[in-house]
Amino acid sequence: MKTIIDVCCGSKMFWYNREHPEVEYMDIRHFEDTLCDGRKLIVKPDIVGDFKEIPFPDNTFKLAVFDPPHLVSAGNNSWLVKKYGKLPHDWQNEIKKGFDECMRVLQPYGILVFKWNQDQIKIKDVINVIGRPPLFGDIRSKTIWAVFMKS
Repeated sequence: MKTIIDVCCGSKMFWYNREHPEVEYMDIRHFEDTLCDGRKLIVKPDIVGDFKEIPFPDNTFKLAVFDPPHLVSAGNNSWLVKKYGKLPHDWQNEIKKGFDECMRVLQPYGILVFKWNQDQIKIKDVINVIGRPPLFGDIRSKTIWAVFMKS
């Protein structure tokens, strides 16, 4: 059994090793496309699944990575949506369910790394929806990395 899950892996952009043997790469989609600048976009997860219903038992992983879509306003065929996905306008329920699912599949004292870009939705609003503060993280940037621990 793998020890890490990335529940919204997309094209695995921030992974140094995009085929790390300890990572279960999951995404809701599987596709290939060519972006407007000619670059190939490949979304090829190990498992196709929804982060609101992670198909693993409780207490499975030591580390979870949650980098959900952060856009609510973008064209459905835009390169941003192709790369990052898009949330519904009532995004709060999606994010809360996804966060809770990540915590469910983590082992006790497991770590959740949460990534968020606050271009359209501020991180303080996301943390209010999640209902608990992170242990630590980058709080000054447009793109936020926050770390949580399952207690």
